[in-house]
Amino acid sequence: MSTAATPVTVTVTGAAGQIAYSLLFRIAAGDAFGDRPVAFRLLEIPDARRAAEGVAMELSDSAFPLVDSITVTDDPDEGFAGADAVFLVGAKPRGKGEERSDLLIGNGKIFGPQGQAIARNASPDVRVLVVGNPANTNAAILDAHAGLAAGQVTAMTRLDHNRALAQLAEKLGTSTTRLTNMTVWGNHSSTQFPDVAELRLDGEPVAGSLEQTWVDEDFIPRVAQRGGEIIEVRGSSSAASAASSAVDHMHDWFNGTPQGDWVSVALRSDGSYGIPEGLFASFPCRSVDGRWEIVQGLELDERQQERIRTTADELASELDTVREAGML
Repeated sequence: MSTAATPVTVTVTGAAGQIAYSLLFRIAAGDAFGDRPVAFRLLEIPDARRAAEGVAMELSDSAFPLVDSITVTDDPDEGFAGADAVFLVGAKPRGKGEERSDLLIGNGKIFGPQGQAIARNASPDVRVLVVGNPANTNAAILDAHAGLAAGQVTAMTRLDHNRALAQLAEKLGTSTTRLTNMTVWGNHSSTQFPDVAELRLDGEPVAGSLEQTWVDEDFIPRVAQRGGEIIEVRGSSSAASAASSAVDHMHDWFNGTPQGDWVSVALRSDGSYGIPEGLFASFPCRSVDGRWEIVQGLELDERQQERIRTTADELASELDTVREAGML
């Protein structure tokens, strides 16, 4: 066990699942919180608790120097006790014949109580990342019940952001490390808007070298549908890449974004860029002193505005669905 610093208490839900299986070992290796020791709280439903205990055994057997302690529980109050960082990975998958509205309502029954448990037990400065889909609206439900300050609850569009960078690097014949200022707007769904208008290569604007036909007909649809493409090829959904993106999100939240760059984060809208207040939408964000700040002052043309309106309208419809079901 490490005693170098006060441990960061990290709660991971859905701890027996495939995403968590990749995520936990990355956190234990220091990829999210650097050299701070980690006190893990692995939260699962009762039927999966034993499997989560097996994951905890593997974490222990790996002898990571930064692992301070591991608690496995099916009690939300214990699971969120003192949490500084929360990865909400567990969510209800869509069942056969279910509509998206059914999925939203089913997840509302999970994320509403979790929000209440976080309010009762977590650190006042807790930082929450919703990974489980439909992530944006799940985050809105949780936020409504947790009573936290704006910006403390986020949903993950970093996977879409990273997918976009990978596609652009391939197109431009370069590496993702040379690309900055990519933005994914809106919902983690087919309406999302991966936007290259501000994209930089080694600090220089590059959008003008990308054919608009390729952007509209190839790039944007492929980023939005990449999850389905992976399921078709791999036979199961994205797990390691989702976990890696969750690590990236939390790392930047705690440590700051690189100078001159920003990343895509879904958080409660303050009305910026015409996205109605209260919707959990993805924006270009910088992490400053442990807080996400929406990048301001970007000039949007009518084409960009229309795509942002489309994804915001979908988010508003989702929020109406859960509101009508009494989830908010």
